[in-house]
Amino acid sequence: MSATFQHRRLLCVALLALAATTFAGRVWSGEIPAVASRQRTEKKNFTDREITEGFFKTAFGAEYHLAGRVDRIRKFEAPVRVFAEGRADRKAQIARVVADIASRVRHLDIAMIDDPETANVQVTLVRDRDLFRTISTFYGSDKARQIRRSLDPQCLSGFRKNEKFEIEHSDVIITVDNGDFVFLDCAYEELLQSLGPINDTLSVPWTMFNDNVSMGYFDVYDQYILNLLYDPRIKAGMTVQEVKALLPEVLVDVRAWVKRVNNLPE
Repeated sequence: MSATFQHRRLLCVALLALAATTFAGRVWSGEIPAVASRQRTEKKNFTDREITEGFFKTAFGAEYHLAGRVDRIRKFEAPVRVFAEGRADRKAQIARVVADIASRVRHLDIAMIDDPETANVQVTLVRDRDLFRTISTFYGSDKARQIRRSLDPQCLSGFRKNEKFEIEHSDVIITVDNGDFVFLDCAYEELLQSLGPINDTLSVPWTMFNDNVSMGYFDVYDQYILNLLYDPRIKAGMTVQEVKALLPEVLVDVRAWVKRVNNLPE
């Protein structure tokens, strides 16, 4: 087994409490000013090169990993079942985030579950002051100190993969008391990265997988990345060259799906 980690450093300020919403439009849109303003100015039109560049930079590599190769595709090949424990209101928000992800990634079977024993994604919701102690509980005090020195995280995700590079289990740790925008930004990024695209990149300005970018929702660019990753033709364990050979035809189908699910213009 090998483990890979991703974190999120956030400097954002919490804004308003959440109100009731439906899935008719973007989740959280109109509820939180910081989310609504980002959606209004979001770039939604991308060239093939812009999409594939971000895909290769996030689906391969890892900002911080403990062991194992990071030059292959890593993804769940089994249905993804998410269990969350912690504050009830934040658990409800996690459920909405998971439902939003499920509605926007075509070939990803992901859902919440009430049984932690059968879940393969564990979300632990903690107070900020308990974050380091929680990381120590999961990974041991020595590794926790390494993670804190290297990443100084506010939230964290990591996964274990097998020899076929199939993700078998992911852990996501998110703080609950830094406000709604920070919570949602962490929730989307860490849950999505726990599915495989774990590498951060500062060279792609449209992805939430960039420490200088905060979203708070599932943006169009990252929908391209996740839909490429979870297309059935892209397999765990594939090399860069193997993926490059398939990506042009996969991207045609992914473009059509992302366009439809987001009601993008021609």
